[in-house]
Amino acid sequence: MEQPLVTICIPTYNRADSLLNLSLKSAVQQTYTHLEIIVIGDCCTDHTEEVIRQFNDPRIIFENRESRGEYPAETYQHWLVAGSIPTNRALELASGQFITHLDDDDEFAEDRIEKLVNFAKETRADLIYHPFYYYVVPEHWVVNDAEPLMCAKITTSSMFYHHWLKCVPWDPKSYLLNEPGDWNKVRRMLELGIKTARYPEPLTKKH
Repeated sequence: MEQPLVTICIPTYNRADSLLNLSLKSAVQQTYTHLEIIVIGDCCTDHTEEVIRQFNDPRIIFENRESRGEYPAETYQHWLVAGSIPTNRALELASGQFITHLDDDDEFAEDRIEKLVNFAKETRADLIYHPFYYYVVPEHWVVNDAEPLMCAKITTSSMFYHHWLKCVPWDPKSYLLNEPGDWNKVRRMLELGIKTARYPEPLTKKH
């Protein structure tokens, strides 16, 4: 039986080297190969397109927006929602049966997608989430245990869900609620009464 197609959505802005060495590298090296990798530039002006061509991988779709998304000027509010606009464009293009996200400076464990596809089949959950490593100081990582499912216990690169939930987009104005875009999306998913499941292993490094 053919394995389901999984879409990985990667928004990016002038982080070509991070794509090369972290996010996109970890995406193309997944042990699960039936992937669609959508990279959306938020009006990148660096060598992002050149880096993507170097991968020479037909699974990668790249689109660079003609204008930068509008985000609040205040630093913290900007951080809460930066990348939400290219992420929504990636969702529009996504055709996978499952969708996952990857920040351009994060990286997946090489067997992450394989494990989560199998876990989704076992649990029949709509949304799967998992613990993740986060960077504290050079060469020192701490695990966020992702328990319970709440703000600050989930990150963009630790969610995996059925394609029908692409109807819940990122909200570029979630900063008005003082909510980061990833948690705002998950909270609105939960309000739909979805089934969730926690995979126990950390499968993402958040830089």
